[in-house]
Amino acid sequence: MTTESIDGNAPAARSAYVSAASAPPPPMRPTAALVTGAPVATTARRGVRSAFALLALLSIAALVAAFGSMFSSAAIDGWYAAAAKPMWNPPNSVFGPVWTVLYTAMSVAAWLVWRRPDSEARSRALRIYITQLAINAVWTPAFFGLGAALGAPGLWVALVIIVILDFVILATIIRFGDVSRTAAALLVPYWFWALFATTLNAAIAVLAR
Repeated sequence: MTTESIDGNAPAARSAYVSAASAPPPPMRPTAALVTGAPVATTARRGVRSAFALLALLSIAALVAAFGSMFSSAAIDGWYAAAAKPMWNPPNSVFGPVWTVLYTAMSVAAWLVWRRPDSEARSRALRIYITQLAINAVWTPAFFGLGAALGAPGLWVALVIIVILDFVILATIIRFGDVSRTAAALLVPYWFWALFATTLNAAIAVLAR
């Protein structure tokens, strides 16, 4: 090897060294605190919002129950106590605890659907949930109020309302199933109880004089 070949490679080596030395340093990555700080705050806000949503749904169900009790409490010790009932009619003390459990499960089911990402399926499910809740609120005054005012005709009107409710609850279960199977499952006991209440309504209407 000649001296010229050695000296000829030297400028190239120095050029590569200078380029490497003058290159800007790679950008610093954000620290873990900076990366995770915003998501943590967002998660906290979502948690508070979710808790308020559950509380609101429970409160709405409680209002529906309280509205119904305004009509049922007086009737239970009045015409309903003297009305002929089928042999499968449970004691009056059973209805309160059962409805409390069902309203709670219903609210949790709606909350599970509400928590899912916004979609047309979610919106449909919540709309039909509100519809069935409104029909539920109408049935109690119809049964106890019209039963007291009109007798058998009022009970038949209430029967039509609760039959509609049965179908709307089933539709709600189906719509909830499109979004959350757990939410749909939570509504099944409510549907069974509504069907049972339908048989009671029908039997009392038939037995009414």
